Amino acid sequence: MTAIMIQGAGSNVGKSMLVAGLCRAAQRRGLSVAPFKPQNMSNNAAVTADGGEIGRAQALQALACGLEPLVDMNPVLLKPESDVGAQVVVQGRRLTTTKARDYTAIKPQLMGAVLESFGRLRAAHDLVIVEGAGSPAEVNLRAGDIANMGFARAANVPVILTGDIDRGGVIAQIVGTQTVIAPEDAAMIEGFLINKFRGDVSLFEDGYAMIEAHTRWRGYGILPWFRQAHLLPAEDALDLAHAPHAGGVKIACLALSRIANFDDLDPLAAEPGINLVMVGPGQPIPGDAHLVILPGTKSTRGDLAFLREQGWDIDLMAHYRRGGHVLGICGGYQMLGRSVADPQGIEGTPGVTEGLGLLDVQTVMSPEKRLTRITAQHAGTGLSVEGYEIHIGHTDGPDRARPFARIDGVDEGAVSACGRVTGSYLHGLFGADAFRAAWLGKLGIAASGQNHARQVEVTLNALADHMEAHLDVEGLLALAR
Repeated sequence: MTAIMIQGAGSNVGKSMLVAGLCRAAQRRGLSVAPFKPQNMSNNAAVTADGGEIGRAQALQALACGLEPLVDMNPVLLKPESDVGAQVVVQGRRLTTTKARDYTAIKPQLMGAVLESFGRLRAAHDLVIVEGAGSPAEVNLRAGDIANMGFARAANVPVILTGDIDRGGVIAQIVGTQTVIAPEDAAMIEGFLINKFRGDVSLFEDGYAMIEAHTRWRGYGILPWFRQAHLLPAEDALDLAHAPHAGGVKIACLALSRIANFDDLDPLAAEPGINLVMVGPGQPIPGDAHLVILPGTKSTRGDLAFLREQGWDIDLMAHYRRGGHVLGICGGYQMLGRSVADPQGIEGTPGVTEGLGLLDVQTVMSPEKRLTRITAQHAGTGLSVEGYEIHIGHTDGPDRARPFARIDGVDEGAVSACGRVTGSYLHGLFGADAFRAAWLGKLGIAASGQNHARQVEVTLNALADHMEAHLDVEGLLALAR
């Protein structure tokens, strides 16, 4: 047993969740299993135990395996900085920033790092479960591919193709994929499965049989919609908008154009007494929001301009004047200050952008990236906060005299004189249950007292149970070679 790869007939078909569930199912069988994604595109990164960064989905999959996340689990991470360009992170460290068109030219050079990382995981574990990216049907991107069939063939890993029936057209998704890809690529596919089914599964028996007849691939089952999916950390910020509870205290988070590292929101979204609202472009900040969160961003100055284009600066000042609370995390913290200066043009054109002025601090961007896990003490309560920092730039000013937290005795973050505006570089802060309850309590929001980490563990086990009940998990694992 060595490896198996889950590819999708399209984007967002549920590959990340399926890999997490298979990882947990394999781990419960006593196997040493690790996740792997050759290439991911996401601004929601996790800081690894070996000091790099990988996609947040691979960190969740590592948790499903009972492992610490490592850079080898996602050797190529693309972090979009604009509509046409992205930062390229290789084995946890920034390699370059490139435009999408130019990335095509450097992709073949990255296969060595991808296979090197995969080889280390394969040597260290009984089984590696691999997640593809996008779809192999994007044959215009096949040359130099490292994410789907290019990797599968280079590493000789069998593939299961996943279709998403919730969005419709799943027969065409799977049969069409076989039709457009090269025969040599199609030969890597051992079977298929259907994800996100709602309703009576027996109604799709004929469609399932049609796919088997047209492709000659074996079907490994139809997976009904997993209703607890919202309790797992989300890789896409838009997934947070589907919080299951509409009542409770409203917390609004701005869906910035380059929103990054928004896992801070997961424990809040899971609180039954909180209604977390993601405020999208063109939407006003709700007037009844108790707290507004400015999350991290891959482009602070760019998202300041985006924020103003939506009129959110006006809404935010109205919220503040009504006595509302504001929290800025990482790039959101930088936005709350008086100015953000980028003299070297690290995030774009050199210059200075006026901030929102809700905190008396200023930020200067610098090339050095702080990338570290931390344990901090919240200044207001003395409670411990486990988290991480992943940012460029240095922030200072008078409001730093009222820190949010202390790290090894050093002040971190800032709080306004009125106490209603807070900024911090610390990500993942709400994962600490005691701190989350105390901080929300000071805002007049009652926390449930739930253990967030345990809730994620329980949900991973429920996901594995769900997959065992509806898919041929034993058959899938037996395919690994």
